[in-house]
Amino acid sequence: MASGKFLTDEQWAVLSPLIPPPARRADGRGRPVEHDDRAVMDGILWVLRTGAPWADLPDRYPSYATCFRRFSRWVKEGTLERLLTALARDLELRGDIDLSECFIDGTFIVAKKGGKKLGKTKRGKGTKLMAIADAAGLPLAVYTDAASPHEVTLVEATVDETVTVGLPERLIGDRAYDSDSLDAKLAADGIELIAPHRRNRIKPATQDGRKLRRYQRRWKIERLFAWLNKFRRILTRWEYDHRRFTGFVHLACSMILLRRYL
Repeated sequence: MASGKFLTDEQWAVLSPLIPPPARRADGRGRPVEHDDRAVMDGILWVLRTGAPWADLPDRYPSYATCFRRFSRWVKEGTLERLLTALARDLELRGDIDLSECFIDGTFIVAKKGGKKLGKTKRGKGTKLMAIADAAGLPLAVYTDAASPHEVTLVEATVDETVTVGLPERLIGDRAYDSDSLDAKLAADGIELIAPHRRNRIKPATQDGRKLRRYQRRWKIERLFAWLNKFRRILTRWEYDHRRFTGFVHLACSMILLRRYL
């Protein structure tokens, strides 16, 4: 993109009111803001899209130090998560989010540095990225944790990250989510869990065959991960601070929702 702009005027008009101005010190001291938020956001999106190191940021953007500092501040203040929440809830009000049939899955993200929320697996050291998609495959929740815990233990934490006002009515997953205790916990929140039984299951079947037909549409959560993989900074975790990695995921999900928003 020769101009260096990732956001159209229409997209920035939606995002800009959701980004608060930097707080100024009471004594008026401190470094003045050198670049507007739009130019910085375009620089951050370049890193997110390409997966390149911050230091490789082209000259057409503000300095990589400026973009990194602004990104880190937005992560710390929760700005990127609020962007995602605001977009999702507006789409929900417009009827463009379908909570009647949602899908959950996790994927392994290899990590190249140390930090929290890392775990060792047969595939190496990494982070687990959990996601929930609505009936159209739009992101409703993302959650990161160490790669070593089993996915079934991360479901409740992932549901807690749902950015819409409503919760999924039905949550569809693969055999990894076959758990009677998880069924009961989600049912208490009004969520019906639908997952094929494990082959070695001993207890009586609890899934109705007709409901399991919904499992055929589980490809929608796989498509969401395919969309996220286009943002190459998510393919590998380079961030020592797991909050910055999660911030990149929030921003990627916001860009996906922004396409539907406009």
